[in-house]
Amino acid sequence: MTDVLTVRDLRAGYAGTTVLDGVDLTVPAGGVVALLGRNGAGKTTFVHAVMGLLKPYSGSVRLGDRELAGAPAHTVARAGIAIVPQGRRVFAPLTVAENLRLAAGRGDWTPERVYELMPQLAGRRGHRGDQLSGGEQQMLAIGRALLRGPRLLLLDEPSDGLAPAVVDQVADLLDGLRGEGISAVLVEQDLHLAFRLADEVAVMRKGRVVHRGSTEDFRADRARAHALLGVG
Repeated sequence: MTDVLTVRDLRAGYAGTTVLDGVDLTVPAGGVVALLGRNGAGKTTFVHAVMGLLKPYSGSVRLGDRELAGAPAHTVARAGIAIVPQGRRVFAPLTVAENLRLAAGRGDWTPERVYELMPQLAGRRGHRGDQLSGGEQQMLAIGRALLRGPRLLLLDEPSDGLAPAVVDQVADLLDGLRGEGISAVLVEQDLHLAFRLADEVAVMRKGRVVHRGSTEDFRADRARAHALLGVG
């Protein structure tokens, strides 16, 4: 299986400090990799560096055969990477329809296709972003990302602030995207969601990936999970 994303020796940080200290990660075409780790491990920094929101100090970020390390976010987005940021960040004063219209690109994904995928969102298309529930805002953030026609989705804590029942709804939505051939990096603290969606698990510690393996093996090895994440 070919890799859609190949990251090698990625180093990045803020104001001269080092947060990512040589990260290596690959994501296979059509695969979902859960990026786990304790707070401060560098997961969000990794997402921002891949997306072009943070310029890395060094290293390689390749989408297929295209090198994107250091490219600005709009170039990365056009190449085929989209982000669903932590906290959703929908445009609160704009309606659902307006949020989606702003994000619409020229690919196969259209607002109508998003509405078909998310009927709950379709029923709220005339409501402002600040009138939506947390789960509806998350669906809107995912729909907005899909309109870029991505080959790779970067999902940063999609369960953040959501009730368990709503997390299950988001999980159903993301699980349904598997048939669309979209690869994903899933940054999550909710292990139930991560284990449900991911084929593989990568664990970060102090700015490096220190473990990579199948989700099934990681779930079965409670001692390893506890050692790496502090959970049983």
